Amino acid sequence: MRVAVAGARGQLGAAIVGELQGRHEVIALDRAALDVTDDRAVADAMQRVVPEAIVNCAGYNDVDGAEDEPQTALDANAFAVRALARAAAAHDAALVQFSSDFVFDGTASRPYTEADAPNPRSTYAASKLLGEWFAADAPRGYVVRVESLFGPIGGPPRGSAAAIFARLIAGEEARVFVDRTVSPTCVTDAAAATRALLERRLPSGLYHCVNSGSCTWYEFAAEAARLLGRPARLVPITLDGLTLRAARPKFCALSNAKLAAAGIPMAGWQEALATCLNGVKG
Repeated sequence: MRVAVAGARGQLGAAIVGELQGRHEVIALDRAALDVTDDRAVADAMQRVVPEAIVNCAGYNDVDGAEDEPQTALDANAFAVRALARAAAAHDAALVQFSSDFVFDGTASRPYTEADAPNPRSTYAASKLLGEWFAADAPRGYVVRVESLFGPIGGPPRGSAAAIFARLIAGEEARVFVDRTVSPTCVTDAAAATRALLERRLPSGLYHCVNSGSCTWYEFAAEAARLLGRPARLVPITLDGLTLRAARPKFCALSNAKLAAAGIPMAGWQEALATCLNGVKG
């Protein structure tokens, strides 16, 4: 299968490329090779590649910045997906679009399923939801929601988890939320699930692709410190105690039962974290 991967140098994109290489023909496209916000560039690139699948890992992820740059967020997270979906339709290709737990308002008391209605509370969240809708225009469109991504130390250092790991290893204090509940997602597990989704040609639609279980960021950081053999110098913070430009959902655990029922089970987040940090302890 010939697979074009947009945003190939990011944390998730690099994991996707690594998972697919050696098994499929992978065309890795970083931003220098493809600006997904340029409709003509997208169409031209896909005309050259003639992909059987397009995996979009590109996006605008500055949650607070999106409040000041709404057009930038919409261009990258929504209208770029429209261009990719049109290219997928032109070449009868599958499209995988990654989305976010932020499409929910975070007021639930149990893990969100794919059947739950989104209720975005920020510009970033709204742009991701629009991207989900545009992805549905592809002939075989998959919307894969991930959240709180983490990866092996030494990979692209992005996101809250990478910042926590770095502070723990340096022996510095880490400020972590005690009132945000998430389902952490290892990028290598998400990449493996994405490969299985494409290879097995699962029905199009929406899938929650997160590691099993949930925790607060404080619990995540404490487990990371234990696995690293480092002191847990954690400073608890709360959403209510901060002034942020964009609202964050407090409870955003996601259920991956639909993915598991399709034959793609996801490891628990503690197991995934242990695998991710294996060999780093010191």
